[in-house]
Amino acid sequence: MVARQIEVNASAAELFAIVADPHRHGELDGSGTVKETVKGPERLAEGAKFSVGMKQYGVPYRITSTVTSFVDADTTKVIEWQHPLGHTWRWEFEEKQPGVTTVTEAFQYGTAKAPKVLEVFKMPQQNAKGISSTLEQLARKYA
Repeated sequence: MVARQIEVNASAAELFAIVADPHRHGELDGSGTVKETVKGPERLAEGAKFSVGMKQYGVPYRITSTVTSFVDADTTKVIEWQHPLGHTWRWEFEEKQPGVTTVTEAFQYGTAKAPKVLEVFKMPQQNAKGISSTLEQLARKYA
């Protein structure tokens, strides 16, 4: 697993709303791989499917992910989706004080169908950079 965390000057509800809407994922992406071509619901829920246009190594492609966890409680907000190859992306939001939220994004590849292939292509390192960039961009947006 690769995970990064940052504090953002925004409510957990406001930040969760962005991630819960797949049409807004392009706003979050610091890796440069997520494109604006999204098909899916306006608000995700457990079991929902959504597809996103992506581009890596100059090659455009589309993936359809399935939401595997969706918690929108007062104190805990979590959303996780699984890529068709089995790895997951997870976001957690914990509002430490009103208007200040700890945001964690994680790439979990132990569940992937071929985790060693992801390691050979250095996806954990690449995704660590993308996650860091995404979280820094999010924090700057609310600075």
